[in-house]
Amino acid sequence: MIRRLLIANRGEIAVRIARTAHRLGIDTVGVYSTSDADALHVDVVDLAVALGGATPTESYLRAEAVIQAALDTGCDAVHPGYGFLAERADVAHMVVDAGLIWVGPTPEQISLLGDKIAAKRAAVEAGVPTTEAVEVRPGHVPDGLPMPALVKAAAGGGGRGMRIVRSAEQLPEAVVAASREAESAFGDGTVFVEPYIERGRHVEVQIVGDAHGNVIHLGERECSIQRRNQKVLEESPSAGITPETRTALCDGALALARHIGYRSAGTVEFMVGPPTDEHDGTISFLEVNTRLGDRVLHLQAG
Repeated sequence: MIRRLLIANRGEIAVRIARTAHRLGIDTVGVYSTSDADALHVDVVDLAVALGGATPTESYLRAEAVIQAALDTGCDAVHPGYGFLAERADVAHMVVDAGLIWVGPTPEQISLLGDKIAAKRAAVEAGVPTTEAVEVRPGHVPDGLPMPALVKAAAGGGGRGMRIVRSAEQLPEAVVAASREAESAFGDGTVFVEPYIERGRHVEVQIVGDAHGNVIHLGERECSIQRRNQKVLEESPSAGITPETRTALCDGALALARHIGYRSAGTVEFMVGPPTDEHDGTISFLEVNTRLGDRVLHLQAG
């Protein structure tokens, strides 16, 4: 049972977590940088601990300092929110090794799903609708891959390490460029190739699982309006997919979550192609964000 919770974040997510914890009768401990000494989340928690430093690197990203703050204040658990430490398997391990509860997926699940190639394999094993992914590396690109194609980094996100390729002649150069960018951005140059879905919709499904094998979804949200691969507007439910596609997406998200015994909140992302005379549109599993999602579905589902 959690009696005191350290919230390893700032801003609106820290405030939301604190208010929810208080409704459940859980004491809260916050952390802050020197720049955030007067921030709202510092006032909302029961106790606030200064981490020192003005930048995130000097404060919120110092995992050892965050864990020590939790131990010093008698916390039972650490909630990472989103961003900062939320999707770092090594930090989740550190929290558990310190005798604390990590409020999030297990370290093993964070590690598995943080690798898009490994996540794709797990999705295929679970029967999730998706397209094929082929791991490639500079100088080793198989022939015969269908075009157009998308070269993607196995790690990270935000559109870095990604290239659209429309002819086989362009593919080797695109793999080199994407791998170089991925290595620079994420420290991992692993890339893979999958079919590029023209005029596709980016649709996400929010899932929640517990330690007893129970998993639910909270519906889907439309995330196709983006600028530079960053979402600008989200809408739930998606107005651009059929009921059959909606069912396939939600069932696929649950199948993957059950397959790996997913715990906590997460977001399963898909691309959905335009409908044709033969089907409602190609569905391709993209990835899983192993953290709290955005507020759209929180508002819809409570």
